[in-house]
Amino acid sequence: MKILLHICCAPCGVYVVDKIREEGVDLEGYFYNPNIHLYNEYIKRMDTVKKYASIENLIIHYEDEYLEDKWRKFNGDDDSRCRMCYFIRLDKAAKFAKENGFDAFTTTLLVSPYQKHSYLKNLGYDLAKKYGIYFYYKDFRLGFRKGQNKAKEMGLYRQKYCGCIISYDKTKVEKLNNIITNISTDK
Repeated sequence: MKILLHICCAPCGVYVVDKIREEGVDLEGYFYNPNIHLYNEYIKRMDTVKKYASIENLIIHYEDEYLEDKWRKFNGDDDSRCRMCYFIRLDKAAKFAKENGFDAFTTTLLVSPYQKHSYLKNLGYDLAKKYGIYFYYKDFRLGFRKGQNKAKEMGLYRQKYCGCIISYDKTKVEKLNNIITNISTDK
């Protein structure tokens, strides 16, 4: 079996790549993440995937597209925004897999306890039907911390927010609130 693995970031890829390779499967990566903002963060994550791919001797296909305006203009709730984001990336991954002779596709998003797991699973199956390709589903969440620790040991950059401009802005607000809280409790 030949699987295309959509990789959201290198740290999330570590455990998933290890687990799939343990099964003796032919695996290649696919980096398509136009949701990552700011632009320097996008480049940093892509460069980290390149570094990881070099360490692990993993072939990666890159779709270099940056869609900041799509996220800036989005006015739905967090749940709708995440669903849009998942769909954009996984639809393109499934299509790429089908057009390039892969037997199946999957995503590193399935490793994160912070993602909407059941939605990702159902979306994967829906896209498999749409493109006539198998969706390789595994619940990788049990290995999340193990993968993150290995990424740290490998010296891979580990980001502090999911990726889109909205999650970036929320992280800035949370940091500011923590600073204010710490200042007020130090008195």
